[in-house]
Amino acid sequence: MSSGLLPGQFTDLEPFIGWALAKESERTRKRLSSAMEEIQAFYDAMLPRMEAIFDYLNQFPLEQMPEDAKPLFYLTLSLAEVADAVELYKQPGVIDGFDPYRFVSVE
Repeated sequence: MSSGLLPGQFTDLEPFIGWALAKESERTRKRLSSAMEEIQAFYDAMLPRMEAIFDYLNQFPLEQMPEDAKPLFYLTLSLAEVADAVELYKQPGVIDGFDPYRFVSVE
């Protein structure tokens, strides 16, 4: 059953709605506080859907995106946030990186 959080063809991604975060700092916090199993499950669910997601989102100018499309857009940003953790580091944090909480993003 859809809760209406995402456009109809993407309701299967609603279990991952907790990753639909508008701010970069929120996405970083989510990545760093999540277990790799959770990150991997999110990555595995999103990656095969990206072409369809891009096709859907590209219908709208960014400033005119429908409300139900915004969480889908934020999910794509979170996928970008976790991709290196899955593909390169095999852990939530950056290996030999600086403290991510020192980085202050403009949001």
